[in-house]
Amino acid sequence: MNSPHPVAGAREVANRVAQPQRTIVTGDPLVVRPSRLTDRLLARMLGASLDLQLAAGRTPESSPLLAARAQYIVAIRTRQELAHNWENLLRSARRGHGTYHPAHPICSDRIIAAEPAVRELVRCMTAPLPVTARGVAMATALLTDALSPVYNPRSRVALAAALEAAIAQLDPALPLMN
Repeated sequence: MNSPHPVAGAREVANRVAQPQRTIVTGDPLVVRPSRLTDRLLARMLGASLDLQLAAGRTPESSPLLAARAQYIVAIRTRQELAHNWENLLRSARRGHGTYHPAHPICSDRIIAAEPAVRELVRCMTAPLPVTARGVAMATALLTDALSPVYNPRSRVALAAALEAAIAQLDPALPLMN
């Protein structure tokens, strides 16, 4: 929500959540059922936990909450917001390069070194093509998890490698359902 008015932003979220949607649930047989409002609300509230599950490879079809979260994060508007957040992170890293600010403890050196991968991630996220929920969840987890290489200087995971893994999952040629 990039709205300067918090009420307008809240109204935007309420409108998005209230729209009727369908969710595919696998089992025997494959069933399409209406997505419940409570599933969508819980998926928003438990977003970080569900994103970590999706990033780890759990299929969206394995639970109604994961399906609702996957529907939300693969929407082009959500992907554009995430891409914008990655661009802001790059700007902050360049601005704060070589300095430490306790309110903004990012690993500027790692982020700047991974700039080509960040740019590629942004390009993939804003492309008007379908992508897997796993790729979006991986990019989200890198940006929101305090233990990710974006924030944790002791992380043994290279940021560029983690970004490349997320980019690989954003390939539109990958199947959207397993």
